[in-house]
Amino acid sequence: MRKKASILGVRRSYIKKAIVGYLFISPFLVGFIFLFLGTLLQTFEFSRSFMSVGPDGYVLTPVGWDNFRRLFFVDPDFAFELVRAVFGMLPEVAMIIIFSFFTATLINQKFMGRSLARAVLFLPIILTSGVVLALEMNDAMLLYLSDVSGQAMALDGDSMRLLNSIDNMLGNLFITVGNFTIDPAFMIVMAIDNIYDIIIASGVQILVFLAGLQSIPPSLYEASTVEGATGWENFWKITFPMISPLVLVNVVYTIIDSFTRPTNEVMGIIHSMAFGQLDFGGSSAAALVYFLLVILALGIVVGLLSRWVFYYD
Repeated sequence: MRKKASILGVRRSYIKKAIVGYLFISPFLVGFIFLFLGTLLQTFEFSRSFMSVGPDGYVLTPVGWDNFRRLFFVDPDFAFELVRAVFGMLPEVAMIIIFSFFTATLINQKFMGRSLARAVLFLPIILTSGVVLALEMNDAMLLYLSDVSGQAMALDGDSMRLLNSIDNMLGNLFITVGNFTIDPAFMIVMAIDNIYDIIIASGVQILVFLAGLQSIPPSLYEASTVEGATGWENFWKITFPMISPLVLVNVVYTIIDSFTRPTNEVMGIIHSMAFGQLDFGGSSAAALVYFLLVILALGIVVGLLSRWVFYYD
């Protein structure tokens, strides 16, 4: 009887947890079913059709998988930009997460003018809003300077000297992951060159990390300090494990933000195909492929990071 009662108790607890979980994700499910699912199905229908506009509206002519074949076997830029978006996203996400976590840790300390520093670091959220971002993207001077800096980046003498100096300090350190080789010195130089873009993209992440740092119970630090732990040990044994769920949240947010940013080349190709070439079938096919790529990237990253995320109960 006791075993049956314990089994029933365990089942009831699982049922309660399942109900709470479904209630928690119910807003997403409602939004997905009533707002997103219909659009996704319509996009799939467009991707397998050629759309022409007539006097009575648009007319869809089925073409099968021709739009998808054209993207990968005819279009010279789409596949290249997909690969470039993925490999450009990885160092960008790493630099944004490191910068935002470092900044949140700094402004979480007690110092004079802390409120002003937090207000200044909140500005990136305002600068990345729709109206301000549109004004920035349409600024002719900024566009000209970005083009010039992009053309001259490979020949920038200051960046090359900085890269050589860091290589000398690190001893030409390289990190090999499978068939890929990562140069930490090159990533540092790229972060310095792109510091403006990193700051602009780090506003939300800083706020999330700051909220997480302030939610850590001070009693944990007091107990560890009494036991003789140093500040470095407190960081790796308390701060970082407690903040690890928010690292996962910020990584997911940053990946989506990187893939869907208006300056992303793939987003530009999709927009140009739809509203420049009036190729809505090809644009829908490109959007679907890009959507699946984003889902795949998120699944891989979440699967890898979830293994070391610590949940405090």
